[in-house]
Amino acid sequence: MEDDVWSPPSVLLAVDLVILTLRESHLHVLLVERGEDPFRGMPALPGGFLSHDGEEILDAAHRELSEETALAAGWVHLEQLSVYGDSGRDPRGRVVSVAHLAIAPGLPDPVAGTDATDATWVPAEAVLSGEVELAFDHRRIATDGIERARTKLEFSALATAFCREHFTIAELQQVYEAVWGTELDTRNFYRKVQAAKGFIVPAGTDRRTTGGRPAQLYRAGPNTVLFPPLIRPAPSGTDENTRGKEE
Repeated sequence: MEDDVWSPPSVLLAVDLVILTLRESHLHVLLVERGEDPFRGMPALPGGFLSHDGEEILDAAHRELSEETALAAGWVHLEQLSVYGDSGRDPRGRVVSVAHLAIAPGLPDPVAGTDATDATWVPAEAVLSGEVELAFDHRRIATDGIERARTKLEFSALATAFCREHFTIAELQQVYEAVWGTELDTRNFYRKVQAAKGFIVPAGTDRRTTGGRPAQLYRAGPNTVLFPPLIRPAPSGTDENTRGKEE
């Protein structure tokens, strides 16, 4: 009896992008309006299939960043988020998505391209709450991306990716408050940032605030890991023993 001949299943590979920035001191995620089926007309994360079998996944992520949003990728923090491969996630067949998290400061209004008819910044909370319904499993991917950013702000220097080259500690605090969705005590925040050696370093120049004294400018320091970490405050109603809290 001859052995059955195995043939590989037909699987398509795609990339999706969770692009985050701060606009008017609030965390926003970039969404596009799908211009074709499935889910024509619905909001979705920017993304698409590999253009050919020799394209590297990271190259595909950079390409989609440019093609679907017309945003330059060179100065955007980009990292792989996770792989999403549930069998029923795409009605066109078996599609595995390698999702990426992208962060940059002050990103401009996007311009849609390729299979998107519109692109816009949407408050992250509207996505997390389900107020804005997304195509495919993109709400799950967006939620994972936002939570990745929230967690990495505790233990890494990722917050500086939301800032321009030179920034004040007050501007850095705005990043933490926007991403975490909570107000922080200014004096405690200043003390903890200064205690995290190598997190930020003086830029050597001052910026004068409106009606106040000059504010010291900083830039990202050499250390990418925060020690001690800046622990996220426990949400209201959460057992304070399960998370760090503002002291």
